[in-house]
Amino acid sequence: MVFTSNAAIPSVSKNNDTTVSYTSKVDEKMVKDAMQAFNNLSKAEKKARFGEVKSLVKNYHQQQNEGGSDISTNTLLYAILAILLPPLAVGLHEGGINNRFWISLLLSLLFWLPGIIYALVVVLT
Repeated sequence: MVFTSNAAIPSVSKNNDTTVSYTSKVDEKMVKDAMQAFNNLSKAEKKARFGEVKSLVKNYHQQQNEGGSDISTNTLLYAILAILLPPLAVGLHEGGINNRFWISLLLSLLFWLPGIIYALVVVLT
């Protein structure tokens, strides 16, 4: 068995956790060169690069959301949670306590079924 200079070598992270990542020497050199080139850029050029990356990430997420009618795992879990605990599902989906959470809590306390329906509407739209 012959090992070349491009062979993957294991590297353990500094915090001594159990994960071992395999990187090649070519990848390490490429990353170091890219970081050196990035650090040599002016502040305005760095800001422009960050703007480009943010727009590319945003476009990627939009394309993923427009991907089709397949239901994501998070949406499925939120729908199940909306049936079991409607206010919790709304709160997690919305990212915190807001008006929708309070409406869901009120509907769930008064009558359970309207709370479930409202939570499903919020989670699935």
